[in-house]
Amino acid sequence: MAPRLSNALHEVAAVVRAHYYLRAAQSIGSRVRLWGVPAITNRGTLLIGDRVRLASGISTLELSVGPEGTLQIGERVLINHGCSIGATKLVRIGDRCNIGPQSIVIDNAFHELDPDRRNELPAAAPVILEDNVWLAARVIVLPGVTIGKNSAIGAGSVVTRDIPPDVLAAGIPAKVIRPLRP
Repeated sequence: MAPRLSNALHEVAAVVRAHYYLRAAQSIGSRVRLWGVPAITNRGTLLIGDRVRLASGISTLELSVGPEGTLQIGERVLINHGCSIGATKLVRIGDRCNIGPQSIVIDNAFHELDPDRRNELPAAAPVILEDNVWLAARVIVLPGVTIGKNSAIGAGSVVTRDIPPDVLAAGIPAKVIRPLRP
């Protein structure tokens, strides 16, 4: 088979796979593609923009939306393999964001710290990734965080507080390293 035809069939299969695995989504944009087999649970609202790319080939991509949650993924977003994204209230990923492999984005800690209350679900706090945010590999974004437009987060960072637009941030906890624009 000619390489061009093979690539075209591969792309068509990725679109069909996306529509199959995302069939519980309230909205799915055009040309959404999915490679591999993800773990998707939607008991709330799942909104997927146009031309989103989801990779689940090397390790399983997990998208989970609770009964009162909303997971909104903007246009031209890449979510790489092994990512876990959980929305019990709101996780919003802006347009043109790139999320590196094995990253975690959650709007709830899923348990209290107090030993006597560890089985209780704490209050959720929205997570917002504004447009054109890049999370490198294995970044963790904790509840209540907004990452500003055009910012990049270094590999292995833990984002515990808001990050302004147009900066590079890294570390545990993530801190602004430098501006990305002069």
